[in-house]
Amino acid sequence: MADVNYLKEMFALDGRRAAVIGGGGVLAGAMSIALARAGANVAVLDVNLGAAESRAGEITKLGASALALRVDVARRADLEAASAAIDKAWGGTDILINAPGLNSGTPFFEITEEEWDRLIAVDLKGVFLACQVFGKGMVERRRGSIINISSASSGPPLSKVFTYSVAKGGVNQVTQFLAREWAAAGVRVNALVPGFFPAEQNRKLLTPERTAQIMAHTPMKRFGEAEELLGAVVWLASERASGFVTGALVRVDGGYLAMTI
Repeated sequence: MADVNYLKEMFALDGRRAAVIGGGGVLAGAMSIALARAGANVAVLDVNLGAAESRAGEITKLGASALALRVDVARRADLEAASAAIDKAWGGTDILINAPGLNSGTPFFEITEEEWDRLIAVDLKGVFLACQVFGKGMVERRRGSIINISSASSGPPLSKVFTYSVAKGGVNQVTQFLAREWAAAGVRVNALVPGFFPAEQNRKLLTPERTAQIMAHTPMKRFGEAEELLGAVVWLASERASGFVTGALVRVDGGYLAMTI
């Protein structure tokens, strides 16, 4: 018979205060709900305030405390305002999920400087800024878990998504650098590396030909479901369950990286 109390002690996030950047989206939205169901207070941060409010409404229906905040991750002032709002409501942030997402399949020679700058601003600069803004309080309190959302395209690089792959490779570097720098301060920094999970940012890129290529390189021969990321998220957020885990790139990819020929 399962020891329910043991599982609760291992994975419960009661009283934890989480900020989920991109929480209005499909994957990060599911992560927001998972943290709330594990007991955390959850602030949903998204450039689309309506999506953030909808997600926060789902959380409050579960009996958890939630905030909805509009944030452009490329603007430090937005992140600082969000951090201050969470501090005012709950006294700080213990868990940060960095899941901003912007993608494009533009061929390399057709990528404009404007497109490059925008994708790098959202997918990499936004992670850097959020780690600075929210990480400072965590280091001062000597407690925290940061989960950066990377991608299977972070390395080896994936075809057709040049700028996105470059940005996600940078996310891996930010993750491991900060894990090393902040370990002694009690702050853990890890990255979740999903394989192919259809979401709004990449659905338009999934042509029949592209889908066939992905399936040929994925041993499980299917796309992932949002719910299949949640166990790893709750595990990384829990001090009890993953207290000695930092600097890890945790792959949830159906075996994608294990496949060669």
